[in-house]
Order: sequence, then C-alpha cells, then structure tokens
Amino acid sequence: MKNPDCSKLSSFHAMAKPAGADCNLHCDYCFFLKKAELYPDSRLRMSDEVMETYIRQTIESHRTPAVTIAWQGGEPTLMGLDFFRRSIEIEKKYLKPGMRVENTIQTNGVLINEHWCSFLRENNFLVGLSLDGPKKLHDAYRRDRSGNSVFDRVVRAVKLMQAHDVQFNILCTINAVNSKHPLEVYRFFRDELQTPYLQFIPIVERDNDTRFLEGDRVTERSVRSEQYGRFLSEIFDEWVRKDVGKMFVLFFDGVLASWVRGYSNLCVLRPTCGENVVLEHNGDMYSCDHFVEPDHLLGNIRKAHISDLVNSDKQKSFGAAKHVTLPKQCLECEYLFTCHGECPKNRISDSGINYLCEGLKAFFRHTEKPMQIMARLLKSGHFADEIMQILADKETDRNGCPTNKKGDIHNERDPGAERGQR
Repeated sequence: MKNPDCSKLSSFHAMAKPAGADCNLHCDYCFFLKKAELYPDSRLRMSDEVMETYIRQTIESHRTPAVTIAWQGGEPTLMGLDFFRRSIEIEKKYLKPGMRVENTIQTNGVLINEHWCSFLRENNFLVGLSLDGPKKLHDAYRRDRSGNSVFDRVVRAVKLMQAHDVQFNILCTINAVNSKHPLEVYRFFRDELQTPYLQFIPIVERDNDTRFLEGDRVTERSVRSEQYGRFLSEIFDEWVRKDVGKMFVLFFDGVLASWVRGYSNLCVLRPTCGENVVLEHNGDMYSCDHFVEPDHLLGNIRKAHISDLVNSDKQKSFGAAKHVTLPKQCLECEYLFTCHGECPKNRISDSGINYLCEGLKAFFRHTEKPMQIMARLLKSGHFADEIMQILADKETDRNGCPTNKKGDIHNERDPGAERGQR
C-alpha cells in the first residue's frame, strides 16, 4: 500500500451534479441552467461508472474520519431514488475502516415524497432545501417551466421531512424582491415553518447572455449591496435578542467564528479558496460551482484522479488568487480579518472591489459590538446565547421599564475587546 502524499489536501469538498444543469424548475436568476450549453449533445445524466469513480476516488483521497459525498444540480432528484440507493452501496464497498460518510443533497423539494423521506432518513442525508420566503416572495423568481408556482409543493416537502425526522436546512437566495422584507422572510422560517437552520445566498447575477462571469453590470434581479447589508442587519437585530442558540444563520456563525478564532470556516469568508470543487455529470471537474466555465476546467476523473485535480497547480493558483488579487482598499480594511474580499465571483468591477462591499461593511460595523460580546463569552467558556440576557438588562431601566436604547449595543465601541487575530 502506498503511503499518502502529505503535501496534498487531507480533505476537500467535491460537489457532484448527477443531472448536470437539468432541472424541473426555471428560476429566473439561476446561473446554472445555461451550463447545459457546455454539453449540447448530452442527456445530462451521470452514469454508474462516473458515480462509482467519484465516490471511490473521493474516499481514497481523504485522510480524515469523515468524508462528504455531496449531490447538487440542476436538480439531483431527477436521477431517481434507485441511483442514490446504488450510491449508498458503492460507499459501503469502498469505505475505509473507521471512516464515516456524510451524505448531502441540495434540492428544490418538488419531487420529495414519503419514499424519498424514508430513504433520506435511513441514510442520514443532510438536505438543503431551496425556498425564498413566503409565497409572494418565493414566487417572484422561482417557478416551474410553465411559470406556475411550486411554493405549496416545497412547503409540503418541509412538512414531510419534519414528520420523517430528516435533517435539513433552508437555502434562501436574497434578491431584489425579498431583500426588502428581511423580517418577513426570517419570521416565516422561524415561526410558520419552524425551520431553525438558514443559509442566505445573495444573488449577484451578471447581465449577459452567457451566464459566465464576465461584464461589469448586474441584472435587476440582483440584490443591491446596501440592501443586502440592511437585510442581514435587521435580521441580526432580532436574532441576537431572541434567537441565539435556537436559530442558526450560517453567515452569522461564520462571522462570529472570525471574531473567536481569527478565521472563518465559511468558504466566502476564508482568505483563500479552492477546496470546493464541482463535478459535472460526465466526470468533468471545475474549480468551483460558480466557475463552471472552459477556463476553469481541471480535467476529467475518468482520466485523472480527483486528488490530483484538486491539488493541481491550476487549482492552487485559482485558490490563491482570491487573496493575491485583493485591491489595496481591501488589504487596508479593518474588516479584512472576517471578509477577505468575500467571494471572488462577486468582484465585477475593474477595481477588484466586491460588488457587495458597502453592504458587507455596513453589516460588519453594525454587528461589531455584539459579535465582540459573544466572542468574549465563548472564549471564557460561556455560551453565546447569554448575550440575550445582557442586551435585555442593558435595555431595561432600574424600574423594569424599557429604556428605548435598542441601538446602543451596536453604536458603542469597546476599546478593550479583541478583534479576531489576523
């Protein structure tokens, strides 16, 4: 048995698209639908050979106790349940002693039924479900190919997964419409659906015909930078007073991690990238989900091992470019330690400044004080949710009456608080 090459990554995240860009919806802002044009003569279906190669090589490449097998689209459930049942058998075939597999799947939920829920629960899948808020907001850009609403079917999927105890989180895109209703979106998930795990993804869509990352204009569907900052800040204000430890917002957790340990585990907030690759249905591997373009094709896993592609000079250069190409304005920014220029896909101007910069800075500035408090709590062995009582005490006078000073916690500076180590 060959010794592992310790110069290579011990783990990475390879997201497979078994149905390519094929989907049973036609969301207006979807950047991936036009990727089907990269494969004009293909049925956009992953063969069992490619599926087995993906699973085998991914398991072989990991030197960690857990390995993630991730499925996304397009819409991966179009492959049918039998495809995924076979994938589980393949995992068992190649799994190393002492290693466990963590399966994930991202879906629009339309095809989720009792059979799917039983399978997902039995095999401990973590499901990402796409839902953009209450009906009027969800339907703004997310409909089927005939333009019909799918909202009721997605909510039905939520209820089914809850009934079957399937692990899932909500992926909510933030666009020009729902960004204007932050608390309505947040409270819908918290109060009506009772879904505690939320991921907010800003829509920054290039205005061109190719859907490649070219041009310096964005579509009208894209969230405006300042509005994105307000969206996050308004939700944060409610979350930090009522829901810490009960609602989990991935971006908030990612920023807090930067304050606690000086770096984030969230891809868009890390100094470099390149550890999250994408596998197309035919075995082609690309540098990133947002960079499925000819210039970022790394190779094909039927001809080269996935580990060699992930650790290739081309991919290393792609990952390092996130930091290397940062403009002076970013390098001198007080929030560099938690932002690192955010995602490179959103750097649309010649200056290299991220399109979301102003909104992100507004959010970082607005949340700095409570982030520092939570970081100190965690560093001293306490729980972050203790901040809710701290804020409640601060906003109540000695007679137990509200002081109407809700904003003070965000505006006061704390000279003694440590910024995340840089």
